[in-house]
Amino acid sequence: MPYSLHDLLGDTLAGHRLTEEEAVRLLKTRNRDVWDITAAADELRERKVGDIVTYVRNQNIHVTNICKNLCGFCGFGRRADAPGAFYDDPLTVREKALTAVARNVTEICLLSGVHPDYTLDSYTDLISSVREVAPGVDIHTASPDEIAWAAGQSGVSTAEAIERLREVGLGTLQGTAAEILVDSVRRVICPGKCDTATWVRIIKEAHDLGVRSTATIMYGSCESAEDRARHLGILREIQDDTGGFTELVPLSYLHENTALYRAGLAPAGATGREDILLIAVARLFLDNFDHIQVSWGKVGTKMAEMALLSGANDLGGTMFCDDVSVDAGGEGADYLDPGEMQRIAEDLGRVLRQRTTTYGMV
Repeated sequence: MPYSLHDLLGDTLAGHRLTEEEAVRLLKTRNRDVWDITAAADELRERKVGDIVTYVRNQNIHVTNICKNLCGFCGFGRRADAPGAFYDDPLTVREKALTAVARNVTEICLLSGVHPDYTLDSYTDLISSVREVAPGVDIHTASPDEIAWAAGQSGVSTAEAIERLREVGLGTLQGTAAEILVDSVRRVICPGKCDTATWVRIIKEAHDLGVRSTATIMYGSCESAEDRARHLGILREIQDDTGGFTELVPLSYLHENTALYRAGLAPAGATGREDILLIAVARLFLDNFDHIQVSWGKVGTKMAEMALLSGANDLGGTMFCDDVSVDAGGEGADYLDPGEMQRIAEDLGRVLRQRTTTYGMV
């Protein structure tokens, strides 16, 4: 007799650790059973973190859109000689950091294309220039792909590169460039980026050095439910090993202005059902994560509120600008006022609290 969904969810709430095959089954659910899955995820969220909805007061600073990778899912990256290409020197970045400090942020997120001329010194100069004017702020930057590139350019190990960045002021690492941690998918959507094994190794090195990071998944392009489950499995294995992830940040693929979609290699992004189930299944599967973030800039504030009923507990950051999402076709993805976050939380009978990058309460 097949294992019923009711029994599977009940056992999971009682402590059963979902297998990847069971996660695939949940991700493929298409009828009203979706609501049973979200209800179980919401119950688990309540047990783990209670009724607090968190957010971080942060600002994105986009340093350059010149990028060696030019991934098919990205509308942000440019070649150096392309129209609209830009590059900010450390002095300009410093000015933007001063604006962020005036806005009372606790986190500055340095976002950048992987500039083909960047070396480790480029990254240390950037971080140092921000650290000078924002001494108490968490500098959140540098994906494993950027670490791999900078280390290779400068002839040092990736662990040494992370150490150098930490010495000049790196606070937490961006767990981006993960996309889908399945190499057959990566060869289609981001062939210029590091492979899965390299991403995993660098994240573990950072965690072992005491540098925590986010974990991300970018879903809705050309991956399968099995690929999504394998990705979540890899993240859970890393967290078992290091405990260094602060949260999971699911990133719904924005298709409008991307080469992948124009070439017919990806659909028009994830559906609403897929957005909801990714959040819910992540909550149920990632038993060693406390925090699941909903990216309001990717899914919109109404869907973000539904995600908070489906296992998510964090609304991410104020951001003030998100050129990456806007360039890919995300409207209104640049700033969410804490007052609007308050409205969302109160509508659900929850309490909004400001947090730090590593989930201390402000």
